[in-house]
Amino acid sequence: MGEGREFTVVVLISGRGSNCQNLIRQARNYSIVGVVSNNADAGGFAYAREAGIEAIAVDRESAGSLARQKQQIDSHIEELAPDLIALAGYMQILENDFVERFEGKIVNIHPSLLPRFKGLDTHKRALQAFRQASGTTNPEHGCTVHYVDCGIDTGAIIAQARCRIIASDTEETLAARVLHLEHRLFPWVVNAIAANEIAYHDRQARFSQKVIEQAAEHGFLLPECASAMEVG
Repeated sequence: MGEGREFTVVVLISGRGSNCQNLIRQARNYSIVGVVSNNADAGGFAYAREAGIEAIAVDRESAGSLARQKQQIDSHIEELAPDLIALAGYMQILENDFVERFEGKIVNIHPSLLPRFKGLDTHKRALQAFRQASGTTNPEHGCTVHYVDCGIDTGAIIAQARCRIIASDTEETLAARVLHLEHRLFPWVVNAIAANEIAYHDRQARFSQKVIEQAAEHGFLLPECASAMEVG
């Protein structure tokens, strides 16, 4: 990215888009140049349009096939040429060649403390584990922002935010607390990436001293191996 050029982000969504809304609201170091969805009825489009951001939908029916749908979404992203792709509740698996072409430029928000509870139904599984453990393990849950690789929620962890599970929790109450954490964590990470305070190197996240200190202030967790280093 050339000096002085705006850092651009494309957000991919499939549903209500509350994380997309917060990425729009809390953008300081980046500009969202497009919101793309595999679902023409995605609620998150309203936030994009209110902010004057291009909203692009490619559903499977209009595309004619899943392969064609993915090709069209890919083409739109290529045209927008973003510095970063943010998956904000995007419920379609990306093709390996797409992930490899954008290695280190795709981040995802996942509703669990990875590597625990990869995939779907994370809140249900966290509650089941809590109840089965009968208080013998630390009852924590939360969310993770990670780089995307060709696995399912296996990419390098960037940062996490956690909350405690309480005995009275339901899937709904736990999900609501985790979503509140997502709304804080995801924009913070994207702003830090855009400011080059978080960088991708050797398939790992690298952090500036400033980000390490900010994470501690916010109560966010960085990978155990995180240490201050030059990222410029």
